[in-house]
Amino acid sequence: MNLVQRYAKNPILTKEDVPYAVATVHNAAVTKYGGKYIMLFRSHLHNGRSIIGKAESEDGFNFQVEPAPFMTPSDEPEFQEYEEYGVEDPRITFIDDEYLITYSAYSKNGVRIGLAKTADFRKIERIGLITQADYRNVVIFPEKFNGLYARLDRPHSEISPWSIWISYSPDLIYWGKSKLIMKPVQYHWDEMKIGPGAPPIKTERGWLSIYHGVFPTMDGSVYRLGVALHDLKDPAKIIGVGDDWILQPEEVYEITGYVHNVVFTCGAVPEDDGTLKLYWGGADKVMCAGTANIEELVDLCLNNSRPAL
Repeated sequence: MNLVQRYAKNPILTKEDVPYAVATVHNAAVTKYGGKYIMLFRSHLHNGRSIIGKAESEDGFNFQVEPAPFMTPSDEPEFQEYEEYGVEDPRITFIDDEYLITYSAYSKNGVRIGLAKTADFRKIERIGLITQADYRNVVIFPEKFNGLYARLDRPHSEISPWSIWISYSPDLIYWGKSKLIMKPVQYHWDEMKIGPGAPPIKTERGWLSIYHGVFPTMDGSVYRLGVALHDLKDPAKIIGVGDDWILQPEEVYEITGYVHNVVFTCGAVPEDDGTLKLYWGGADKVMCAGTANIEELVDLCLNNSRPAL
């Protein structure tokens, strides 16, 4: 059963669609604002470092790129040292009447997560660097829990490599109460590492989280997408993790590119009709889109589940 239906005209965005010089277009966050779909996409420059561009769409598939990048490495003293090598892989969460943007900040000191906010996707304000090194894939829930913001993140440690944790914050700056909630499973499609993908989506049966999982092969690693379901009141409690992947590299634009055999999501938009628009980078080179039925993804988590830990 194909749970994700690819858009017939994939890829939806390539470097040829960008009015400034880039080598790739991938790993984009997508949300709705002002009746339009807003995409914040990562691009490699020709020096190999990354910036974030912006595109808009009326229908969620046909995007028009703005003439200048949306985010480039900051020259503000607090951020400059830690964004020197680039800004990457944004995620967008709407909460408290503003849009929060998490992104990876690369430098000689490793990778940290930066947090910014915007009300209109014209002006952007950096809030702070909210992790130490090395962290990636931070997504913020669109609701508070007992007055606290909650996030999923993926630190790296030798004891529990590349697993998913949850943390909480009263103010978006100071984070704590951290807990390991999900690990890779040996000899499974996500056995090498896992990480949060799109910000969680609220359903009647739980918070649906789309994550990426990596499997090592003799020909390199394969990145696929899967789903997990978190308890509505206690997001640290995972109700179920789909045993099967929901998307794997199959098309030419996912198999061959800057990094082969990759589908990687940073964004998904739930629609009023119960469907989901899912966005993913193909082979770290192009942007792709597809649709899925939210209830079918929830059913996978509940009816065909593997342990979270």
